[in-house]
Amino acid sequence: MSVSLFTPVFQLGLRHVTAIGLVVLTVFMLSTGVASAAQPVDWQINFQPAASPVMESIHWFHNFILIIITAITLFVLALLIYCIIKFNAKANPTPSKTSHNTMLEVAWTVVPVFILVIIAIPSFQLLYFEQTIPEADMTVKVTGYQWYWGYEYPDHENIDFLQFMLREDELEEGQPRLLAVDNNMIVPVGATVRVIVTAADVLHNWAMPAFGVKMDAVPGRLNETWFRADREGIYYGQCSELCGKDHAFMPIAVEVISQEAFETWAIEQIAAKTGESPEQVAERRAIEAEEDSASVVGTDREASDDLAAVTAN
Repeated sequence: MSVSLFTPVFQLGLRHVTAIGLVVLTVFMLSTGVASAAQPVDWQINFQPAASPVMESIHWFHNFILIIITAITLFVLALLIYCIIKFNAKANPTPSKTSHNTMLEVAWTVVPVFILVIIAIPSFQLLYFEQTIPEADMTVKVTGYQWYWGYEYPDHENIDFLQFMLREDELEEGQPRLLAVDNNMIVPVGATVRVIVTAADVLHNWAMPAFGVKMDAVPGRLNETWFRADREGIYYGQCSELCGKDHAFMPIAVEVISQEAFETWAIEQIAAKTGESPEQVAERRAIEAEEDSASVVGTDREASDDLAAVTAN
């Protein structure tokens, strides 16, 4: 018997139905496995793989909630089946006239409240983790424009650049269509990055799924968020707030590299901006770092002396 996608199910034998089921299951499992890239992929049904502690927590909470709602769904399904079998007209010709049951009514009130409390505790913990910005290793200011992004690095002599989507004729091999950009946002792996987000014209939203970050960019307002990328690579996101005709063509690309490579990149960017040579920039920044360190040590020493004097008095 020949089988096609349009063959009615009732005409298929058990063997064919089983085979089709296995194919569907295989596609499902492959789809969850393929979604390991830092960008959307075909047949993806799950989150992108986590690349930051926040996204790992979001993954855990998602799976935790999935277990709960699956249990609730199966329980309700079992109740429906029980009622259909037990209380149909044939099996129960004389229906009960019971109007209420105190214990049952208390149970279906208390149990949902208990379930909500179980959900609320890790939910609030996750929200607190997302909203509480730890001590940052660096800061990047992100500005949304119609329809591109601007980046500034105030900790690195205000390095700044714009980020535009690459057209199809500009793409190199391996670069994703509608996601690749001309200038990636560069950050070092393992660094805690504070991101200040704003906009210059209309509402935008800076969203990076692999980092668990999604922050509104509002004109005249500074919002802030953070992330710490645990793996090197290029991660893609998109503007997630309707902002006009080219909203769909406003991607985000963050490239995570080693600390040494980041320092080299930063020095090259500063040199191009100031007109110095990379060697001059590196030497000047090393001297400034030593002076800052000495200043911190001196401040700490003065504070210790003041504390000792107060204690002696």
